[in-house]
Amino acid sequence: MDVLDRQPLPAIASPEASPQALRQLGLNLNHWYVVAQSQEVGAKPQSVTLWQQPLVIYRDGQGQIHAMEDRCPHRQVKLSEGKVQGDHLVCAYHGWAFDPQGHCTQVPYLEARQKLPSCRLRTYPVREQDGFIWVFPGDRPVETLPPPLGVPEWEHLNFIGSVATIDVACHYSFLIENLMDMYHGHLHGAAQVWANPVLTDLQVDGAQVHAHYDAESYYRIDQIWSAIQLVVPTLRQLHPAPLDVYYRYPHWVASLGKEFTLYCLFCPISPSRTRAYLLHFTSLQNFPKLHKTPLVVRRFCKSLFTNSASFVLRRLVREDVLMLEQEQQAFSRDPNYRSPELNRTLTAVQQLIRQQASGAL
Repeated sequence: MDVLDRQPLPAIASPEASPQALRQLGLNLNHWYVVAQSQEVGAKPQSVTLWQQPLVIYRDGQGQIHAMEDRCPHRQVKLSEGKVQGDHLVCAYHGWAFDPQGHCTQVPYLEARQKLPSCRLRTYPVREQDGFIWVFPGDRPVETLPPPLGVPEWEHLNFIGSVATIDVACHYSFLIENLMDMYHGHLHGAAQVWANPVLTDLQVDGAQVHAHYDAESYYRIDQIWSAIQLVVPTLRQLHPAPLDVYYRYPHWVASLGKEFTLYCLFCPISPSRTRAYLLHFTSLQNFPKLHKTPLVVRRFCKSLFTNSASFVLRRLVREDVLMLEQEQQAFSRDPNYRSPELNRTLTAVQQLIRQQASGAL
């Protein structure tokens, strides 16, 4: 880049409008966040981190999921190193046991005249929905807020799902912008699903940015055999398809024609690390004969082809992560540099992030 392009720009009136503020913003905790897939949580407690808060999630004797802070108040060691006994979580160090409400219920060496400690661990509202574990880390009453983002395609027999995990060393805003940026398709080459997007409508409110594009899709899933396009790129042929992308703070949703729906479910770990789950669903709605087959056959087909597109998702993730981590590294070297932004959608997304993180909405 030319040296002249790197000259500092004049100061702006509002500090909230600077890239420094955006890339260092906190998280609006009054939302539901995904911390794990349901299948990842078995009999052993699992350690997860949600915005610098170490949590332990575990299943009790009835399989019910629970979440609490991942520390034993006795010696501050991780409760996730312990084990589950019935409905209780038992510390690996001294065997102190805690119920799902965070109360200490047992100390193995407690003497007859001693009382149980009155310490109580913080617990978190948690839900298991659509194949994922959702945690609410905020301080508002849960019943006053919207429920976790629904993923109805997860169990629906007319959709084949694939999942890839994103673990990237960058602020969550970089990943959100990447997902909402429909103009970086050449990065992915033959793995790209759409082409030639033209922004025709942009709608913004306090909780959502919705961008509509006239685009083209490489895939038309209208015959059973046409699914082979996913693994044989030479069979792909471009055809017009509407492309809609949504940033529904703090998650992302997209649809391409009637064939594909995508989600990205966020679990920001820290100001410089983000974890998320990228979901891809292929619709079988165009196969009426398939819908008339016995349920056992349809369930078998869904199970057989689940994660069939994961290899494509993993490639997309690898290529995007490389770019995102370079963006974070560049910001860390020069947090005052202001890059030009020509994408109206990303400008709207940045404003929504600022408003949500500030608690203004």
